[in-house]
Amino acid sequence: MQMIMIAYNESVDMEVMEIIESCGVRNYSKAAETFGRGGSSGTHLGTDTWPGLNNILFAACPGEAARKVLAQIRELRKPLGKTGVKAFSWKLDEMT
Repeated sequence: MQMIMIAYNESVDMEVMEIIESCGVRNYSKAAETFGRGGSSGTHLGTDTWPGLNNILFAACPGEAARKVLAQIRELRKPLGKTGVKAFSWKLDEMT
């Protein structure tokens, strides 16, 4: 099993959720309207000075599903420029 984490600008929520669905990931946890700062996407604090917010999605899934998600996120990043979406994965040693 793998854990995937996707941190992304809230403006691309629909695209990220379509990727999750198309890769067969049915169970996830999402933290909406989070703050953050990225090297290329800038600072998002939901204020007039730093507008915009992020979402973070976590999902434990089989390795093949995680690889599919990461590949599709890579493709999504190409046309977005600095809008901001990043995906991470790591091996789950234990789940209870």
